[in-house]
Amino acid sequence: MTDVVVVGGGIAGLVTARDLAKGGADVVLIESSGVLGGMIRRHTVGGLDLDMAADSFATRTDAVGRLAIELGLGNDVVAPDPRGAWLMTRDGRTSPIPATGLLGIPSTPMAADVLAVVGQKGGLRAQMDSLLPGPVGAKAESLGELVRRRMGERVLDDLVVPIAGGVHSTHPDQLDPERVAPGLRAALLREGSLARAVLALRARAAAGTPVQGIRGGIVRLVDELVADTETYGVDVRLHTRATRIEAHAVEVVSADGSVERLPAQHTLSSVPDPERTAAPDRTGIELVTLVVDQPELDAAPRGTGMLVHPDARAVAAKALTHATVKWPWLAEAAAGRHVLRLSYAMPVDATSVHGATGPDDAATSLPVDPDGPVGTRALHDAATLLGVPLTATHVAGAARVRWHGPDLTAAGLAAGVVGVGEVATGRGLAGIIGAARTAAGQILGS
Repeated sequence: MTDVVVVGGGIAGLVTARDLAKGGADVVLIESSGVLGGMIRRHTVGGLDLDMAADSFATRTDAVGRLAIELGLGNDVVAPDPRGAWLMTRDGRTSPIPATGLLGIPSTPMAADVLAVVGQKGGLRAQMDSLLPGPVGAKAESLGELVRRRMGERVLDDLVVPIAGGVHSTHPDQLDPERVAPGLRAALLREGSLARAVLALRARAAAGTPVQGIRGGIVRLVDELVADTETYGVDVRLHTRATRIEAHAVEVVSADGSVERLPAQHTLSSVPDPERTAAPDRTGIELVTLVVDQPELDAAPRGTGMLVHPDARAVAAKALTHATVKWPWLAEAAAGRHVLRLSYAMPVDATSVHGATGPDDAATSLPVDPDGPVGTRALHDAATLLGVPLTATHVAGAARVRWHGPDLTAAGLAAGVVGVGEVATGRGLAGIIGAARTAAGQILGS
């Protein structure tokens, strides 16, 4: 019997396996695909090595930064360009994101940058927040309902839906305020208005930017974690699929079809038990990356990128990142070219299986023909969002990545199995890494 079996070789599985093995545990890590890192991987587009998915992490906790320091990457943690992003409203209007808000909730409803988005009428309705008793909306079960009751539909629809919804890939009516904005309800009761609550939370936040990145890409975390699994003797088994996950054993099938039962004192999993969990609801994402040679983009017409209202008809994209504006180190590597990343909602086949419980289906970067349907759509959307002409002749390289992840909770796991990763904490690198390290520490402590 081994000490711990970790199911899934994404970022959460790597972090837990590394911490457990470093702490002296005997660890087996299984991964159904042939690649570690999950969606934290690199691909090459137009001759540039780029992150396939996440290119930044939230700094609301020090979980990622502390891990980066431990892995020897502390000097390469960098802040993004301060110009900030823009947004596109439902009716296609574009404006800079207001400077002093929280998930789109304005701290000064009548500020010029807020009025530019919601209009005079919307600003006046939001200002009524200061006249309402503090308890109004404080017990709302969703962020959307909280904002709707305090500041009205216009602020919710024009600001919170594209910003909070874009960050969390979920409509604010499905977001728990305590999860996405811890302390907001308490601050509302204490300060007496939602705007003052936002000001109070911003004042208490750590100095610096809300997100950071790593020079060379977030994928460098995975490079160092993989190296540490070798250093600390983790038994990594690729092309090995879990068919049953229990608290003290995992049944697996290897690439040659052989079946093995791995008994363990503890089991951690970033996927649900395939025999105990029904097909979950999943949200799919397609990320299209364009490397373009267009000098008109040197002016950064929309700052570091754009968030798009989900009902906007002008474009199909849900967000655009102007990566070579956002990250100066990437602009230097691109030598005058520009990297644009567009994200799209993608329908997901409910019968497909993700991660270590399924076949070898790790997301793959595929080249995109600029004159084909995907390339034409991406160029149209990028040109519309940035206000700069873009055609296939400007494209030096293009690729797309599609993936889906489990939108589950730990309740979907078999009894006694410790959940890590998206299956337990939802999306977000900071939350995933923090929870993974806590789980590893609790097992070592026991």
